[in-house]
Amino acid sequence: MKKLFVFLMTVLCLSIVISCSNKKEQADNLPQMVDVALTVQPDPGKMNEPITFEAKVTQGKDKVTDAEVIFEIWRSKADKHEKVEIKHTENGIYRLEKSFPQEGTYYIISHVTARDMHNMPKKEFTIGSPSEPEDAAKKDPMDGMEMNGEGH
Repeated sequence: MKKLFVFLMTVLCLSIVISCSNKKEQADNLPQMVDVALTVQPDPGKMNEPITFEAKVTQGKDKVTDAEVIFEIWRSKADKHEKVEIKHTENGIYRLEKSFPQEGTYYIISHVTARDMHNMPKKEFTIGSPSEPEDAAKKDPMDGMEMNGEGH
């Protein structure tokens, strides 16, 4: 009986050790999040002069060159949002140059989908004099949220 008890305890201890090492291996194999650094230059900008928008897309140390990137741009309180699909420029950078004919406060969201992950950073920028910003109380709870998984 004593031998059976020692045998069962040994099997139990080995099972625990093996189980813990498998969980560590699984955690090490998880992909890193896709990171998007969104910049607006210059800010503030001037009417009818080009503004450069850049989304630098990385995953860990890798520069992502195969992302699907859409810039969504609108003036504060406007119902119409312009969406522009952006192609890869260089070194994980997706770039758009655009000028604006009207002063005011504007917003850009960079919708980036890469490697089964989605990231949507948002920036506010100004052309000339700022206009009334959007109501912070009505802010979409999904703004700036990073999500991963299928279907997102």
